[in-house]
Amino acid sequence: MADDLVEKIKKALAKVTDPHMGISIMDMGLVENIEIEQRDQTIAKITIRPTNPGCMSAARMAMDAKNIVEEVEGIDRAEIIIAGHLMADAITEMVNKL
Repeated sequence: MADDLVEKIKKALAKVTDPHMGISIMDMGLVENIEIEQRDQTIAKITIRPTNPGCMSAARMAMDAKNIVEEVEGIDRAEIIIAGHLMADAITEMVNKL
């Protein structure tokens, strides 16, 4: 089941584009990892690594990714982790606030 969810998430994330490039974050290879955690909810943990450490679009791509993944059937909540960015911790915290 987790493999099916990962495939659904990949399809959903293919619709998220880098606003400056107009290319899917999946096609650009920015999605570094997708994990499914089963607790009291099904949580998708997605790690996104922008192309450069000062990427001005990182927060937007993270928020777009969170919103689209939370629409995937079978996913209750998405956690987005930004890696390799100057403001990675701040963006990750902001995007995942409930």
